[in-house]
Amino acid sequence: MKEKKRVYEALVDGAMEGLTDEALYDFVKARCPKATSKKIVRASLLALMDPHLRDRNILDVIYALAIKHRLDDGEDEEPDERAQPSQAANQNLPQLS
Repeated sequence: MKEKKRVYEALVDGAMEGLTDEALYDFVKARCPKATSKKIVRASLLALMDPHLRDRNILDVIYALAIKHRLDDGEDEEPDERAQPSQAANQNLPQLS
């Protein structure tokens, strides 16, 4: 939880300074070098749920960053795990001749 809070604080601080997109991501990574995309997305969700954070521009920037990194290729996943199609899905397909 402590790491998520530091990432959250870095996100909010960077957004308040006017950083967006990659500049904000780089700012967070500089302040929290161990932060992964997954941790940044979770911290972003924490920021979006914070009732004290009401500035729409800051919320929009954090939301955009969370969406972008949530839709990334998933740097935290194993490449073999994503590339292999499920055999269960292939069992129900009819064979074409």
